[in-house]
Parts: sequence; structure tokens; C-alpha cells
Amino acid sequence: MAEVAGTELNATTLANPETIEHGEMTALGLPPGGWVALSMLVVIAIILWKKVPTAIAASLDKKIAGIRTQLDEASKLRAEAEALKAEYAKKAAAAAGEAASIVEHAHAEAALIVEKAKSDAETLIARRSKMAEDKIAAAERGAIAELRAKAANAAAAAAAQIIGEKLDAGSDKGLVDRTIAGLGQRAN
Repeated sequence: MAEVAGTELNATTLANPETIEHGEMTALGLPPGGWVALSMLVVIAIILWKKVPTAIAASLDKKIAGIRTQLDEASKLRAEAEALKAEYAKKAAAAAGEAASIVEHAHAEAALIVEKAKSDAETLIARRSKMAEDKIAAAERGAIAELRAKAANAAAAAAAQIIGEKLDAGSDKGLVDRTIAGLGQRAN
């Protein structure tokens, strides 16, 4: 049978664990909690001796400086972006104003072209009306001249026929004598 701290272990003592005496385990006179505390103090001492907090602080300072640099760069980039945005907004406004000006100018030119087209059309209509009136007047004059010529021809033919019918050789002699007498009086 085994002995634990001076107590003999048998089936009855193993069946009833309250009957076993427990002794505290110690090493070099320190209980386990003391050893844990001592090892923690040693680890902290080594950390302080190796200047780990300074290294950690330096590392953190380095990271803080890097982050600060990134924030400064981000601030600069943001300022540049806002400046570009303002510049492009200004350019967009100028382009919109220029587009409005171009549209207004185009409307004005279109109105002038329409007015000129109306004026040209009116001038063309007036000129064509004048040409038509001139053609009508020329046609009227031609028709009147043709009618006069036909009337004169008809009158001459009628006169020739009447004279031919009414005049004979004896009447011709009297007409010739009167004409000669009329000429003689005129010559004086």
C-alpha cells in the first residue's frame, strides 16, 4: 500500500477522500502561489532590464508619426481635391454660361436668317410680280398694236374697196385737180 503524507492508503481511505490528509506542496519553502508571484517579478524585471517598454514606446511613437504623416498627406490630398472640385465646378459653370450664350447667339442668328429670308422672299415676290406685270403690259401693248395693225389693214382694205367702188376715171380727175390746187395754195 502506498502512503501519502504519513497516511496509509487502502480501499476504505480511497473510498472516503475526506479521511486523506493533504499536505501543502512546497519547493524551497515557497508555496505554488509564491512561485507564480516570484516568476512574474522576474519576468517584469527582465522586461524592464531589456528596456522593452522604451522599445514599445519607440515603436508606438514611430507608428504614431507614420499615422500623423498619413493624416497630413490625406489632409493635403483632401485640400487638393476640394480645390480641384471648386475649379471644375467653376469651369462647369463657365461652360454652362458659354453654352447658354452660344444658344442665345444661335437663336439671334436664326431670327436674322428668318428675317433675311422673309425680306428676300418679299423682294423676290415683288420682282416676280413686277416682271409678271411687265409681261402682261407688254402682252397688252402687243395685243393693242396687233389690233391697231389689223384695224388699219382692215380700214385700208375697206377704204380701198370703197374707193375702188365709188371712184371712176371722171371722179379721179376731179380729185386730182383739187389736190393739185390744194398743193398750189400751200406752196404760196
